[in-house]
Amino acid sequence: MRVLLLVLGTICAGIGALGVVLPLLPTTPFLLLAAVCFARASTRLHDALLAHRVLGPYIRDYRNGAMTRGQLTRTIGLLWASLVLSSVIVAKPVVWVVLAVIGIAVSWHLLSMRRR
Repeated sequence: MRVLLLVLGTICAGIGALGVVLPLLPTTPFLLLAAVCFARASTRLHDALLAHRVLGPYIRDYRNGAMTRGQLTRTIGLLWASLVLSSVIVAKPVVWVVLAVIGIAVSWHLLSMRRR
């Protein structure tokens, strides 16, 4: 189980790192999953991830329940841009409703976080 968690954590950390530079790829969910995997499999890797100068702040900010206004604006903007793009590509009303519900729920969650 430890090896599986290490592999999954490494993959998620890699995808999260790509999300920092690729606009439509989410960063925080993958980094949070990597942190959980590493916390259960390797204290050393977990601590290294949290101490990383670029990736660490994403995890710490989310765990503290705080975002800057700029982070919030970018996150919600990219969320809705990707949902609209997905809706245009799929072009099915059922998918539009599902994506709208997801977008509203995630936006609500993000807007409920404290500002730092």
